[in-house]
Amino acid sequence: MAQKNKMARSKRAIFEEVAQAEKPALRPGGIETGPSKGRGAIRVWLAMLFVLVAGMVVIGGLTRLSDAGLSITEWAPVTGSVPPLNAADWQVEFDKYSATPQFELMNSAMELSEFKQIYWWEWGHRQLGRLVGLVWAVGFFFFLATKRIPNGWTGRLLLIGALGGLQGFVGWWMVSSGLGEGMVSVASYRLAVHLGLAFGILGLITWYYLRIGRREAELLNARRSGERRLVAGLTGLLHLSFLQILLGALTAGIDAGRAFPTWPKMGDGWLPPDPFMLEPLWRNFFEDAGLVQFVHRIGAYLVLALAIYVWMRGRRSAQDYTRSAVHVMLAFVVLQAALGIFTALYSAPLSLGILHQFGALLLWVQILRARYYARYPVQQTIKGAS
Repeated sequence: MAQKNKMARSKRAIFEEVAQAEKPALRPGGIETGPSKGRGAIRVWLAMLFVLVAGMVVIGGLTRLSDAGLSITEWAPVTGSVPPLNAADWQVEFDKYSATPQFELMNSAMELSEFKQIYWWEWGHRQLGRLVGLVWAVGFFFFLATKRIPNGWTGRLLLIGALGGLQGFVGWWMVSSGLGEGMVSVASYRLAVHLGLAFGILGLITWYYLRIGRREAELLNARRSGERRLVAGLTGLLHLSFLQILLGALTAGIDAGRAFPTWPKMGDGWLPPDPFMLEPLWRNFFEDAGLVQFVHRIGAYLVLALAIYVWMRGRRSAQDYTRSAVHVMLAFVVLQAALGIFTALYSAPLSLGILHQFGALLLWVQILRARYYARYPVQQTIKGAS
């Protein structure tokens, strides 16, 4: 009898272990198991970086349009953060600038008081760049040390800092081109690279800001409902707009926006006069003011046409967020086109020039936002609630 009881208990224990083994503890989906408590804080940090980089773009534009970019003739990442503190220091900086071709050919009558005005623009631009780097480093290493970065995001956030560091080198590469013999401003193609990289950084920050607001599992599920053709159209518009931004930098780099204050014609004709006079041929696309402005105008027409085409497809979207984003995007395209026309008609004054550049920044963000909602639609109930 005792033997039978022992065998029963043994069997019961075995079955109990099997039953327990068949009921593992439930866990959330395996797509994202890392920390998520830092998402909100990271979004705030990304928003701060966006504002700072956008400020860099605006101040950089003011620096270029006011011909202040060559006022500081050395690249000193650390010691350059301290401006001249006394009359002797100011005289040293002014003497360095007086040795540049820009001073000799354009500003030989400039006084020290006038030099201070352009110096502060360039110093402020560089100082803001240092602040961007500091805010990125403090935020990134804090989130890394406190393990608040979600899985898969460390490399993405590190990329922003790496591109920011590269931007510093590109900035000096650009400035150094304007200090060479016979130069009165920076090389326009280097200016285009500098501005293009800034917009690339802004684009990454914007995309990451939008994506990190939703968990990976939610994004994966939303992507199944994405509108591929609309995404493709917005991707094309994104690339074309980026090319147009580079063309705008080439236009600003040689002050080509002031060459033909007429629209829709360029002066008395539809084409710029003598567009291929320079040798070799490729120089005309960088140095001939009429041809550079003409190419920029054609780029604007293409952006507007493609934006209308994308909008006609996007306005039929079943997703409220997507339709709204596409409507806003088209509104910014039209506004930017109007700004471009007025900027040309008034010979690109400083106020309109910088407003046109800021408009390009806002349009860039709206295209990215529309593409995000087309790729990752916000799920809605039958009643339309998100």
